[in-house]
Amino acid sequence: MSLTTAIDDHRLDATFSALANATRRAILTRLAEGDATVNELADPFDLTLPAISKHIKVLEQAGLVVRGHRAQYRPCALNAAALVEVSSWAEHHRRTWQERFDRMDDRIKQRANRGRDRTR
Repeated sequence: MSLTTAIDDHRLDATFSALANATRRAILTRLAEGDATVNELADPFDLTLPAISKHIKVLEQAGLVVRGHRAQYRPCALNAAALVEVSSWAEHHRRTWQERFDRMDDRIKQRANRGRDRTR
């Protein structure tokens, strides 16, 4: 395995780990509408600001969120590039999974046909 692959695997691991949490996915959904402050992101949740900040930090570490600098606050923004990597990975593997499902479907049909032939 090359170093580049290991780095990509590490990044994908961090991204999938970040996406495994419903609160973090909801934060990303909100950021898809536009930049927001921590207070704005915390508003719909029954969580403390430190808890929301921890979720944002996980998203930042996964490369899903970037923090800006505007005057006295640091708005959060969605970094869609990290989601493109996940989408590309899933699309690459989707083809393989689809081929396997197609082969499995063919085998099931063959067995069903053989079973019908035996009963005739």
